[in-house]
Amino acid sequence: MAFTSSKTLSFEEFIAQYGDNPRYELIDGELRDMEPTGPPEAVAGNVAGRIFLEILQANLKWIVPKNCSIKPPAAEAIALRSDVIVLDENKLDREPFWQREPIICNGNTVVLVVEVISTNWQDDYARKVEEYAFLGIPEYWIVDYRGLGGISFIGKPKQPTFTVCQLVDDEYVQKQYRLGQTIYSPIFPNLQLRLDDLLPR
Repeated sequence: MAFTSSKTLSFEEFIAQYGDNPRYELIDGELRDMEPTGPPEAVAGNVAGRIFLEILQANLKWIVPKNCSIKPPAAEAIALRSDVIVLDENKLDREPFWQREPIICNGNTVVLVVEVISTNWQDDYARKVEEYAFLGIPEYWIVDYRGLGGISFIGKPKQPTFTVCQLVDDEYVQKQYRLGQTIYSPIFPNLQLRLDDLLPR
């Protein structure tokens, strides 16, 4: 994870300067370069495609936007960008920024967030778990296809891990899946998915 500036930014400054650039997010006023490379982008695209297919087959009024930021309402200098986000289209009219900017403030608009682990794994396993749970987002997937996360998060020996975080009483209950195991998602009960299917070729 690269920190691109020592100067802290407000949410408004971040949106004005980097709002249309999905490479960056803002955490506690610090600009973070998410350092996207081909393999994680391929995994994220694969996940998004499978989710989109599930949405179509279930005839749900959910969308998967190409670029979207999450701004927790009480936070002054945070703009989180997930690798994949699923939104409830019926609730977008309650979003104050949506008509002008792809920014979500209300956690109940978000059905699912997905993070594909790269060098910023500390944020994805710790900070974002807290933020997304606080927002009330029902499900959060952490796709650690290279086993980069800390031992306290994915165990020892470190190995590729797919974590499904399901919100129960304001906290996430986490279930981990390894290679060869079928992943279960409460919001997509018919999803047929294994971590093996997501690995870059």
